[in-house]
Amino acid sequence: MFLIVGLGNIGSQYSHTRHNVGFDVIDLISKRYNISINREKFKGMYGEGRVGNEKVILLKPSTYMNLSGESVIEAVNFYKISSQNIIIVYDDIDLDIGRMRIRNHGSAGGHNGIKNIIYNLNTEVFPRIRIGIGQPKQDLVSHVLGRFSKDDRERLEKVFDLAVDAVECLIKSGADEAMNKFNGITM
Repeated sequence: MFLIVGLGNIGSQYSHTRHNVGFDVIDLISKRYNISINREKFKGMYGEGRVGNEKVILLKPSTYMNLSGESVIEAVNFYKISSQNIIIVYDDIDLDIGRMRIRNHGSAGGHNGIKNIIYNLNTEVFPRIRIGIGQPKQDLVSHVLGRFSKDDRERLEKVFDLAVDAVECLIKSGADEAMNKFNGITM
């Protein structure tokens, strides 16, 4: 069983902002694999289904970004999921728009949502898919809570499709295969 978590903030004012790319990818996974995210539990919205032969839980924390770990740990404890089977999808200002990077462990890199997940799981060892949102031209908060230009959003939609493929690869073939296949691709 795999737990696939997209990070973001709840509320229509945050919909399709840079900080919510994790939610956008979860929505695309939900659509591709016909998994309804319509149940409320684990301090978030979730749904259960299958990707290939594996049972998956799709989770969108409703704790707001900086407390995402509270939602993740509740799902992990309920389903008894090992950290290697938790896939986190989130935004990264250190990657340009059109880039995606997969890692199977590591620090939070300044991302407060990941920092809280590491704190709650008590480990840095879990696969993650970082979606590039580019460096801020103004202050960080305005940047991550802002929306993409039309051109950037179109590029990102291609990255989102790639991220869904990467999730499937992570589940079927593992992190090493996914990193070899997807890291380095630019849209």
